[in-house]
Amino acid sequence: MDKKEIIDYLKSVPADSHERPRRVLRPANYAPDTPGYGVYQGTLPSGLAYAVIDLQGRVFMANNEDPFRAADRLLAQITAKIIVVDFHAEATSEKCAMGWYLDGRVTAVIGTHTHIPTADNRVLNAGTAYQTDVGMSGPYDSIIGVQKRAGPRALPHQHAVEIRSRKGDPRMAALLIEADPITGHALSTERLLLGE
Repeated sequence: MDKKEIIDYLKSVPADSHERPRRVLRPANYAPDTPGYGVYQGTLPSGLAYAVIDLQGRVFMANNEDPFRAADRLLAQITAKIIVVDFHAEATSEKCAMGWYLDGRVTAVIGTHTHIPTADNRVLNAGTAYQTDVGMSGPYDSIIGVQKRAGPRALPHQHAVEIRSRKGDPRMAALLIEADPITGHALSTERLLLGE
């Protein structure tokens, strides 16, 4: 974990806490002794059970447990029909492979990490909603969230520059999914990019 300040928070919420639900997940395929949890199972006020799984890819990233095997292991333990997988991965091919691998077994596979929303949202053949990258929530007048002046100086010449978060032009990228609560299959998807 790059941001060490989150570790105390991740350790502070027990796995079975209903009074203080886990609002932050870390990839479920991190090493078992990593603080935090990679799955959240909850119930909506209507009584509908749901689960959220966070996985991290391995292509161009850290060498974690195989995310495909981790997904199989986790799905064997989840009884909810509505299951959303956040797949945090660098390679679009790995994200696409995960979508097809889990097609029909989860409600949605939503890719994250590359910050730019892709235009390939759809419902796959067996009923899983899919988007390669949902995009970022943050300042769009930037280079994936950081000040624009850092990128043009750093990238062409490979100079080390101070990277600072950009402010202004906040937007929230999201994927709206309509799903069947009985089967857990997605019925439709809609990309959203909400501004000020």
